[in-house]
Parts: sequence; C-alpha cells; structure tokens
Amino acid sequence: MIWARPLSRADSAAALWIRSGLTPEGVGLVRSGLESHALVTGLNEDTRELLAEVVGAAWAGGAGDAAVIRYSRLSVETWFARLGLSELGVALSRLLLSEHPPAPTKVGSQRLEWGQRTRIMGIINVTPDSFSDGGAHEGAQKAINWGLSLLEAGADVLDIGGESTRPGAAAVTQEEELRRVVPVIEGLRAKRSDVLLSIDTRKPGVARAAIQAGAQLVNDVSGLRDDAMLDVVASTGVCACAMHMLGSPETMQREPRYDDVGAEILDALELALRRAEGRGIPRDRLWVDPGIGFGKSSEHNLFLLRRAADLRLLGTPVLIGVSRKAFLGALLGGKPPTERVGASAATAAALAADGAVDVLRVHDVAQTREAVAVGDAIRLARDGGARFGSA
Repeated sequence: MIWARPLSRADSAAALWIRSGLTPEGVGLVRSGLESHALVTGLNEDTRELLAEVVGAAWAGGAGDAAVIRYSRLSVETWFARLGLSELGVALSRLLLSEHPPAPTKVGSQRLEWGQRTRIMGIINVTPDSFSDGGAHEGAQKAINWGLSLLEAGADVLDIGGESTRPGAAAVTQEEELRRVVPVIEGLRAKRSDVLLSIDTRKPGVARAAIQAGAQLVNDVSGLRDDAMLDVVASTGVCACAMHMLGSPETMQREPRYDDVGAEILDALELALRRAEGRGIPRDRLWVDPGIGFGKSSEHNLFLLRRAADLRLLGTPVLIGVSRKAFLGALLGGKPPTERVGASAATAAALAADGAVDVLRVHDVAQTREAVAVGDAIRLARDGGARFGSA
C-alpha cells in the first residue's frame, strides 16, 4: 500500500496565531499555505513518476519505493482533486486526517467525543496466568469488585478477558473462557447499567455470549481475522477494535522482523478495516490498536510509540496498551510488572500530550488518570499571556 506519513506538522496552537495579530481570515489564508514534509512509501515506478508530476516543485527527493514531498492543506486538496480515489490520491488526502481527532463514536448508548481528553480502559484479567496480575482477579466476585474499584478510580470502559495473550501463552477452550467472563459481565452490568464494557477475546462464540451479557465492544487481539467474528460484530451492531499481532501469542515474540514496522502495521490494520467494512461493519464502529508487545521487539515498540500519530491516517479511534509491558521493565533495568507503574504512567502522559491516542488500556487506572490529565492539559494549553490571548 502507499502511505504518506507526516514528517513534521505546523503548530496548531491557536494562541500563536492570536499573537501574530492576523484576523481569523488572515490566519486561515496563511495556514492553508504552510508547508510540512511527508514520507511517501509503497511507490512503484509508475506511481513514483505520477507523484513527481503531480506535486511538481513540492518534490523534495527520495529513492526506490520512497519519496519525500512538501505539502500544505491547500496543495493536498489540489492534488486530491486531480488524483481522485486512486491509491495515491487517497494516501495523500489522508495527510489531512493526521491533523484532527476522529469523528465521534457511539458505543452502546454513549456518544464518545474524541480529542478533548484521553479515555481510560481498565483491565480485568479473569485468568490464572496473565503476565502482570495472573490470578489476582480470578473468580467472578473478585473480578466484579475489581471492576467497580476501577470505575471509582476513573475508568471510562472496562475490558474483561478470560484468556491470557502474554507471549507464549497457551489457548483455553471456549467453554472455559465463557465460564470465566460471562458472569463478570453480567455482574458488572447489574451493578452499573451505564458502564461501557469490552470483551477481550479472539473467539466469535465468546464474543456473542459476552454481547448478550452486556458487552458493547469486542477487543480482538487477532485483528478481526476470523470472518465469523466479523459476522458477530456486524449482526449485533457493537463496536470492535482490531489489533495488530504478528502470528499468535504462542509464536509472536520469536525474533519479530519488519522492513518498515510503521507501514506494515498500517497495511495490516487498513486491510482489517476493509475486511470488516466488506462484512457490513461501518468504519465508524471500528477502532485500531498497533499491538505494542505483540510480535515486536523493544525497539519496534518505542518506534511505534514515537510515531503513534501515524495511526490517525486510518481515520478511526486509536487504542494503545503499554501498561506494565516487558519493554518498560527492560528500560528500568529489569523491574517486574508491578514495579512498572511509573514508567507506564509516563508513557501515557507522553501519548496524551502528543494527541496520538484516544484510549489507553491500563492496569493502574488512578495513576494513569492523573498522568493523562497532565498530558491532555499540556496539549490543550492555549493561554500564552496577555499578548497571546486565550483560546
């Protein structure tokens, strides 16, 4: 696939434009001509020649299947008018998606607005072998109580899982997974009718039973590969999150390799979204997750976090889970999962400040809530003093 990924972005803080003294009309005119740079990849000989012809003087160079171009909102709109819905035209037009949060999403009875604050998904592992808290919440009543405490701490949605997907984890039967998760979903729904509940599963049968019990989101770490899972989501009208995973939990960490980790994950997620759309699920009911730690080295994980804003090119809400993961422990000199809370919160704050993520999947809700409150505040800060104004 062809992807055009922003290499730099013009400062969007309204306060800086107020400081310029320009009228709103003047600001709009200047901003339409501001140029950033983008890395365009996935080109063949024909599309490379076409790109060079269309962008003209905005061509900055490149080699092989890649090129660098300069662009502005006005130039992208002009190029798209010429190229239309061709692969190259769509890739260039998506550069404008990176500047904005996705459209609001309806999950259950709630309408979620994106961009104002980073939402928190609290993790409920009803398993004996999860990497960070295996066995701590095993059993329905323990898990229900844990979920209620996460809501008190500020979780916006709860993600219930009955099968560990840690590296090397073995699969469990559908019957066992159902036994673990359905009573928890039913119990939480009975206690809090307004709560948003997600089922973390790869099995269509578990997803359907969880939805019947009260779940409104399917969080599928296998990336919605199973047509039967797509049919469950389509027929029930719930939302679904497609995560990228290289292989399976049993094999994913066996020397993961990529030529371009960012482009390859965008390719995989875009294909998952198209398959879902082809089975009757509109894109406005779909989320994406790059799958940090699922078939990636520590360096892959860090690079993906640095470039997390590229996921905006897909036009969907972005969910990311970094909480207590092994690469954070490695950065801290080998600390175990329960001692990675600070690093997890720091990562959450950085992502919130960058505006690169809509939902963070976490174990430690209270600490993350505080961290993203700071990150969101930095990103949304507008008052630069009397000569800047406040916006």
